[in-house]
Amino acid sequence: MVTKQFRSSPEEADLRRADSLAREIFSDVANKWAFLIIEALGEGTLRFSELRNAVEGISHKMLTQNLRMLERNGLVERRVHPTVPPRVEYTLTQSGQGLRATIDGMCDWTHQYLSQIEAARRRFDG
Repeated sequence: MVTKQFRSSPEEADLRRADSLAREIFSDVANKWAFLIIEALGEGTLRFSELRNAVEGISHKMLTQNLRMLERNGLVERRVHPTVPPRVEYTLTQSGQGLRATIDGMCDWTHQYLSQIEAARRRFDG
């Protein structure tokens, strides 16, 4: 995986530019699994199996991939406790909590407009 180095330039923060670091980060975190994981972790620290149960429908592989991506981007902290078997816990970082606030806003928007969206889909599909 090739990662761009952030140079603190306006171009790197411009989502409209195909080569911007901001677009790479946005691409990483703007998926349904990342959103649902962040939402679940917003309630507190969870173990892998607890997360898998909290995010209905996610496979072991997708949960692992998304947790690694979120950790890489500094949104999730992974803590391994030296027990047998090892106990691994996941917690949102400060920036992860900041993103959760945005996700909460999107959830609120969904609840507010769900019936209108359903009606629009029926009209479109009909």
